Amino acid sequence: MAFPQSFIDELLARNPIEDVVGQHVHLKRSGANMFGLCPFHGEKTASFSVAPDKGIYYCFGCHKGGGAINFVMELEGLSYPDAVRSLAKRSGMEVPEDEQYQSRYRQQERLWALHKEAARFFHSQLYAPIGKSALEYALGRGMSKSTLTKFGIGYAPDSWDMLVKAMEIKGYTRQELIDSGLVTVSKKNGNIFDRFRDRLMFPIIDTRGNVIGFGGRIMNNNDPNAAKYLNSPETLIFNKRKNLFGLNYAKKSQLGYLILVEGYMDAIALHQYGFDCAVASLGTSLTEEHAVLISRYVEQVVLIYDGDEAGQRATRRAIPILEKAGIRVKVLQMRDAKDPDEYLKKFGADKFRLLLEDSANRVEYQLSAIRKKYDLSVDDQKVRYVHESAELISTLGSSVQREIYGNRVAESAGISFEAMKLEIGKAYKRRLQQEKKAQEKIDLTPAKNLQPKVRTIRYDNMKSAMAEEGAIAMVLQDPALMDKAKNLTGGQFSVPVLGKVYDQLLAMHQKGMEVTLAALTELTPEETSHVVGICQHREGPVNETAFDDCVATILRTSQASSITSDDDLMKFRNKLKESKGTKP
Repeated sequence: MAFPQSFIDELLARNPIEDVVGQHVHLKRSGANMFGLCPFHGEKTASFSVAPDKGIYYCFGCHKGGGAINFVMELEGLSYPDAVRSLAKRSGMEVPEDEQYQSRYRQQERLWALHKEAARFFHSQLYAPIGKSALEYALGRGMSKSTLTKFGIGYAPDSWDMLVKAMEIKGYTRQELIDSGLVTVSKKNGNIFDRFRDRLMFPIIDTRGNVIGFGGRIMNNNDPNAAKYLNSPETLIFNKRKNLFGLNYAKKSQLGYLILVEGYMDAIALHQYGFDCAVASLGTSLTEEHAVLISRYVEQVVLIYDGDEAGQRATRRAIPILEKAGIRVKVLQMRDAKDPDEYLKKFGADKFRLLLEDSANRVEYQLSAIRKKYDLSVDDQKVRYVHESAELISTLGSSVQREIYGNRVAESAGISFEAMKLEIGKAYKRRLQQEKKAQEKIDLTPAKNLQPKVRTIRYDNMKSAMAEEGAIAMVLQDPALMDKAKNLTGGQFSVPVLGKVYDQLLAMHQKGMEVTLAALTELTPEETSHVVGICQHREGPVNETAFDDCVATILRTSQASSITSDDDLMKFRNKLKESKGTKP
């Protein structure tokens, strides 16, 4: 069953949008609205607005929008019922029973609790006789006992079912163990057995402090096919594309930046040596979700990936992803060590700090990578080096930057700065022309521009859709307009989601409730963002004549779409002529 509308209204009243958003975004008031940096994408100029009087937020950059419930859904990655429960807990409200909702949330709670118990089990095994060799290995790698405790490092015994039995004693069922990803199921007999065996275990903890998964490093590799590192599979509570190892600690760092490394060991070593801003991706390449997550906490990242070709490819791939999220990128290339863990053990924290201070910004790193590709003693390769460098420098927005880096390339290539400047200018003009052509192509297809950015919503009849948008925007400002359009229902809208919204607004109005976007239900976050965007872009004085025109357009389109025969078509045409005061 759905939550009662009266409960949702009370929930929103107790959780003002500015308070909910204000816990995560620094807002500044400007007139009736408040503005801040969007928490859903990286940006340097505030395009995220909150309208307290309407109970909604909207980002003019990424076009996400909605009410307090949608904000929690987007920020925490929660379902609608889970977001409702989170806000209810925040304001001390009891949630009405909802069987489907309760079942899903209880499942999540059980999985969080199960993972916490598993982490305790693994940690205890590290100090048991069975974990002696794993403990010696961890201490031999330089991890102190306090670090082992801080990160909850443990050991998965070389046994088929020690974890299974320990968790069954705690009351967890076979299905819960399967859902957790901590066990695998035998294809032969259907029995379950421990996924992690004879591995040093690293709990993966989200930013709210929940243990959501594990990474395990193999100890005695007797199986040549066994992976050195094994991570939990994706589950109801674990998505490796949206979490970073160590972020639960790094988010509290006062250093003002994050260090992004490849592995658990590197991140832990950095924390132990005082660099408490280190995080690591979870056995996957950096994703856009990772970058957005990082942008919520810092504006700068230092990339420290391995120096081999795979590590450098990962670095080159990560730079544009981070910059797209509005993050400044520096790149530290290891010297005299293969990774931060080894460097810190060899040279200590002070020298590593100097190395950090000397790390190159992304342009220097990329130019250096281009330089390594060419033999500048060969004229043809020198020309290619200059051309590729010019293409890179032409992407820089500052003329000062273009001049500084252009000078460096000219010096290394042994050419005059005037020649290099000319080459950069050509590349810059080519890029501007390409962007101009792309924009002209967009400008020449205005109908295409009016299509929703959400893939699941399409406007088949643009004229009616524009009228439907206008009608919804106006009734939100003046709900009494719906009394004038007694024959209009959502079923007559050409866009189903807009029709659903109109019916919900109409129901609120007829029950004497406040008509507000924030109280809309049964919409996806994308649909809610689309509707909020409509209202943000169609703000202005309400015109009753314009509303009447919108209603007339919607009704005409609905009537026309219902015509199924030539007789129906003739009758419809006659009605149109009569409405215009002409004879058939």
